[in-house]
Amino acid sequence: MISPNDFIQELIINKSPTSQVLGIGGSPRKGGNSDILLQYIIKGVTENEINAASLHLRDFDYQGCLGCEMCRKDKICTRLKDGMSLIYPQIIKSRGLVLVCPTHNYNITAWMKAFIDRLYCFYDFDNSRPRGWSSRLAGQGRKAVLAAICEQENTEDMGFTLDAMRLPLTALGFEIIGELPVFSIFDKAKVKGEKTILDEATKLGSSLAESLQS
Repeated sequence: MISPNDFIQELIINKSPTSQVLGIGGSPRKGGNSDILLQYIIKGVTENEINAASLHLRDFDYQGCLGCEMCRKDKICTRLKDGMSLIYPQIIKSRGLVLVCPTHNYNITAWMKAFIDRLYCFYDFDNSRPRGWSSRLAGQGRKAVLAAICEQENTEDMGFTLDAMRLPLTALGFEIIGELPVFSIFDKAKVKGEKTILDEATKLGSSLAESLQS
């Protein structure tokens, strides 16, 4: 039987991503505002006849990057055998990506940060100083949309939430199609009553789908 790491390596070497979309929620709170935003973004994707699936990082047992550098040789994380081994194949196969995260202390949640750090294994480095690098996910037409939500009223209080998702994805080779910052929402599932915001989330998903079809 093929091991999970061998399966992932086979995907990297032999498979091109398809126009399907993977949505990833970074909130620890089940059924909360981030979950609802992700649901509506994915709705916008599927209404445009693009296959989509979503997952929530809180449902997976995984840890942050250890900096062991084994992935430089193995081309995937082999030091840690955890829930990320289940997520990697879905990332590799999906040309579209949706990240949704609430603001925790001016930044993304610990779950989303650990997830993004574990994408380090998709980089190749040379031996120059400082080291040059490239992403094995680049040059494949990958596209992404982002959404962030916070209780406060302005971008300063949302802090680095969108930046902390956008900058790593751009470095990995994703084109960011659009972003949705949502303010002044905290009570659980309150965004469900905000039609304008939900319409914007659906439109964001539609934009991602249309970009994958072009």
